[in-house]
Amino acid sequence: MFPIRDHNPSGRVPYVTYALIAANIGIFLSLLPISGDENAMAQFYYDWALLPRRIMEADGYTALLTSQFLHGGFMHIAGNMLFLWIFGDNVEDEMGHLPFLAFYLATGTLSGLAHVVADPNSLVPTVGASGAIAGVMGSYLLLFPKAKVDILLIFIIIFRIISIPSWIMLMVWFGMQFIGGIGATPDTGGVAYWAHAGGFVAGIILTLPLWLRRGGPDFWRATHGQPPHPEAKYAVPSSIPKVKRK
Repeated sequence: MFPIRDHNPSGRVPYVTYALIAANIGIFLSLLPISGDENAMAQFYYDWALLPRRIMEADGYTALLTSQFLHGGFMHIAGNMLFLWIFGDNVEDEMGHLPFLAFYLATGTLSGLAHVVADPNSLVPTVGASGAIAGVMGSYLLLFPKAKVDILLIFIIIFRIISIPSWIMLMVWFGMQFIGGIGATPDTGGVAYWAHAGGFVAGIILTLPLWLRRGGPDFWRATHGQPPHPEAKYAVPSSIPKVKRK
């Protein structure tokens, strides 16, 4: 299952979220001319991607930031930008534009450090905005646990869109990262599960001061965990049309 939208409209234009999406897509497209050159890409990733071994050797610290804006393929960037588009606007709305930007980059950096701690000897380049976006998702969980999220549920041949509270979707996602991290084989590439989990936890922790300023548990009681704005209503039914066989 994966989310396709939420029912949580933003109170103001999320300029930073849009700018981050544009920056990620722009950088990805700018690298397409050299994407078929293995030597050029290897050198580029060495210079700008996160390599835990380099961090442990006190080198390549800038990669904790630059790696957040690199992606390994079309599906990688498409999935990340979808999650950022769904959850980023509401967190930015609550934090403000510049604080949200600082929060995003901080959680991305902390998620990178979590990956380094989990696999310190790895020389496999790690790229992607997933850790920072995981931080946004952790923040969303704390601020809007009962906001409705529409997810596309795929089970063998069944395709259906259903609405569930955000806390269910986000906790299932976090659980998958935790389980994946336990079962992952070090230094083989693939998904950086501990970076995702670390970013998620960092997002919750860094959002705690804002949540407490809003009243903490009183904020939840006042809003019932729902969005602070009227819930979005979608005219189209939340289901995939059935196709009959001949």
